[in-house]
Amino acid sequence: MSVTHDFPSDLLAGQEELHQVRAELLALLKRLPWSVEPLDGFSDDTGWRKVERPASPGWTADEQAEVEKLRQRERELAVFVTCHRFWSEVSGPDAVDARMKLKHAHEEREPNADQ
Repeated sequence: MSVTHDFPSDLLAGQEELHQVRAELLALLKRLPWSVEPLDGFSDDTGWRKVERPASPGWTADEQAEVEKLRQRERELAVFVTCHRFWSEVSGPDAVDARMKLKHAHEEREPNADQ
């Protein structure tokens, strides 16, 4: 039997922003060069699979600052969500169930948003 949780609006908003910040950070990291510092490319086929990387120009100071800003915001939101007063109201298996429902609450409010 599934329990419905009445999440506070600030907790829902914090979780939603956490999803957004993580998506933005992931997209930024995918666009950036593989190395923060400038490094030569390499190829290594002595392991169980071949690994190749092109030369990396490194990240600019602005790119480094943007990554740090997003990581800091992600940490703040993660602490806010996990330490929210709501979690003192649930325990044990109910807390696990509530956490999973909170993580997916945005999917229920925006059906077919990813399609």
